[in-house]
Amino acid sequence: MSELPPLNGLRAFDAAGRRLSFRAAADELGVTQGAVAQHVRHLEAHLGVTLFDRVPKGLAFTTIGRVYHARIAAVFAELRATTADLKPEPDKVLISVTPTFAAKWLIPNLPRFTEAHPNIDLRIMATEKVSSFHSDGIDLAIRQGSPPFGAALQVTRLFKQELVAVAAPQLAGDGQEPLDPDILSGQPKIHDTHDLWPRYLASMGLHDAASRGLRLSQTSLAVDAAIAGQGVALVSRFLVAHDLEAGRLLEVGEAWTAGGNDFYLLMQRTAKHNGAVLDVVKWFTSHSDEGKWQPLGPESEHSND
Repeated sequence: MSELPPLNGLRAFDAAGRRLSFRAAADELGVTQGAVAQHVRHLEAHLGVTLFDRVPKGLAFTTIGRVYHARIAAVFAELRATTADLKPEPDKVLISVTPTFAAKWLIPNLPRFTEAHPNIDLRIMATEKVSSFHSDGIDLAIRQGSPPFGAALQVTRLFKQELVAVAAPQLAGDGQEPLDPDILSGQPKIHDTHDLWPRYLASMGLHDAASRGLRLSQTSLAVDAAIAGQGVALVSRFLVAHDLEAGRLLEVGEAWTAGGNDFYLLMQRTAKHNGAVLDVVKWFTSHSDEGKWQPLGPESEHSND
C-alpha cells in the first residue's frame, strides 16, 4: 500500500488552495503563515511535484496542483459532512399548541425565544386535536381549559382568560375610549367557536342588536376578520397584544373576565425531561401572567382552539 501523504500538508494545501493565499490559509487554520508554507513544501517534496506557483499577489495552481486540489477538497468536504453526521442534533423540543395560540402568540414571539435559546430546536405541532404525550411524542402541550387536569400532569397557568372587544380603526371611532355600550351592541359581531358574545353583552345588561354577524370556527380567524374590518371580535387580550400595539386593532369594549377556561402549559409529571425541555418551560413561564407552577388534580376537558 502506498504511503499516505502527510495529513498536515494536505490540510494546509486544502486551505491554501481554497484561498490561494498562505496568509488567509493560516488565519483559517489558526497557525502562522510560515507553518502553512512549510507544510505545503513538505507535501510537494513528498509527492515530487509542484502544486503552486508562487506569484507576487499570492498563489496560482500548477496544472497538476489544480487537479489534485479538486480531489483533495472533495475528500475533506466528505470528512466534514461525515463528522457532522456523528454529532448530536440540536436539542429538540416538540410542543403541541392550538392553531390560534400558534398564530397569534407563539409565532410572533418566536424571535424572542430564538434569541434566548439559539441552540434549542423548538418544533411546533399546531392541531385542534388533543395530542398524546406517548403516541405523538410531544414534550409539552398548551391548551385552554379549566382545572382539574390529570394527576399525571404538571401544570402551570400561562394566561388568564381576560376578554376584550376589538375592531379595526375604521370601526372604532376615535379609538380613545370604548364605544358606548349601546353603539357596541349594534355593531356587527364576529363569533368564534366559544360564542361568548351573549354572555359578554349580558354582563352589561345588553343584547346583540346587530343586523348581521359572522361566525368562524377559530379565534385566529375571528381576529383576522376584525383586522379586515368585518366587525367586532371578542378575544383574549394576550392573543391580540401585537395587533393592539401595531394599531391594527383597537379596544372598543370594556375588558371582561369570564372565569375559568384559562391557558395552561402541560407536561408529564413523571417523565425524565432533558435540559432543553426545562428551558422551554422556564421561558414560557417567564412570559406568563403568574410565572409559577400550580399542581392541579384529576382530568378535565380542555379546548383545542
